[in-house]
Amino acid sequence: MFLDPYIEKVRTINEKLDAPPLAHVHSYGCQLNVTDGEKLKGLLSKMGYGFTDVPEEADLVILNTCAVRENAEDRVFGNLGFLKHYKELKKDMIICISGCMTEQKDVVEKIRSSYKYVDIVIGTNAFDRFPGYVHEVLSGRKHVYDESGPGSGVSEGNEQIRSSSFKASVPIMYGCNNFCTYCIVPYVRGRERSRKAEDILAEVRGIVADGYREIMLLGQNVNSYGNDLEDGIKFPELLRRINAIEGDFIIRFMSSHPKDAGKDLIDALADCEKAGHFLHLPVQSGSNSVLERMNRRYTAEKYMEIIDYAKSRCPDFTFSTDILIGFPDETDEEFEDTLKLIEKVRYSNIYSFIYSKRTGTKAALLEDRTPYSAKQERMQKLLELQRRITTEDYRKYIGKTLKVLVDGPGKGGEGTLTGKSSEFIIVNFKGDSSLAGQFVNVKITAARNWAVEGELI
Repeated sequence: MFLDPYIEKVRTINEKLDAPPLAHVHSYGCQLNVTDGEKLKGLLSKMGYGFTDVPEEADLVILNTCAVRENAEDRVFGNLGFLKHYKELKKDMIICISGCMTEQKDVVEKIRSSYKYVDIVIGTNAFDRFPGYVHEVLSGRKHVYDESGPGSGVSEGNEQIRSSSFKASVPIMYGCNNFCTYCIVPYVRGRERSRKAEDILAEVRGIVADGYREIMLLGQNVNSYGNDLEDGIKFPELLRRINAIEGDFIIRFMSSHPKDAGKDLIDALADCEKAGHFLHLPVQSGSNSVLERMNRRYTAEKYMEIIDYAKSRCPDFTFSTDILIGFPDETDEEFEDTLKLIEKVRYSNIYSFIYSKRTGTKAALLEDRTPYSAKQERMQKLLELQRRITTEDYRKYIGKTLKVLVDGPGKGGEGTLTGKSSEFIIVNFKGDSSLAGQFVNVKITAARNWAVEGELI
């Protein structure tokens, strides 16, 4: 099934309507999923659709789903319930479910049996077939289920309608080979597939030429980029080549796996002025026994070697991380190991989650005798520790001037702006809203729990 002919066929159908049909795209979960949603919007625009933020106004609704945590799936099914009511009022509304949830057979069967008003179900690697499926439904077919799996290739040339005018996400690879015992991603995104460096560099050059200020490189494990390619270009070299592109922009990336993070990555971050001295490095746990049960394939000591080397190269290096609390049978002693590691690293930010059982993973088969109340208590301990560390460490910025990319209005009332520094620190200050999307210099005057405050200079 070819992409272009069906785009034109759907567009021809839509042009016969009294007004352009509207589409609503709601993406759940990670930034890579958000980018997938932007690509779907690009296809919809070519097919003649406009867009609305109000689902009941839409002629076509896409729920672009996430499968990492159970609460994301619950929200999808909850929203599907609302859509049933809207479709009863608007019989021609097309409902499409896409993304990671649809790569799970039990989820597809649940949709097939309990949500029969869903018209299209597509997975994570079916964008090229999506216009054809829309055409089939518009032509009278009631249900289209693409159960071809996550695939093994990389699709190029899909234009995006980006949600920001100055921040752009660029996928550099798809899938994951790590099979951490708690994680569903390898099963729903498939094995690792890297985009060619030349295609990535061409996309970044175009984005920078369009005035974008932040380039976010995306992959389930960016540190294993290029392992499946023959050109020999690995992630540190890709960073250096992107850094060499002319323009005033900053490079971000996520996510990194500690088992693949070496000195070459730290050296590239230290040498590339556009990368910033910041690294998001998910540790998940500070306990070696928990890390082994998670199949993370590194130790807390190995992790600290990476952190210590980064600090030796650049004393101002900042770090953030992901921590999974309450992995099956995590003991108090194992959790204390995590707190000790947090004290050693002194993260600028931690994204912490209570473990969520995912059917189909190895961890789902493990016995878990730790009460949920104990997991909640551990979460509070972690948050209190991180709040203290952040407040203490942010004080060192008082009196210093930081380069900040302005995100937009802040929460401090009229005239307040917020943005992030090169070190990925939230900075709040007074300024005009016209500065959104620009780099500014801010002199820091105060440190708060999760941010610093300053004055525009």
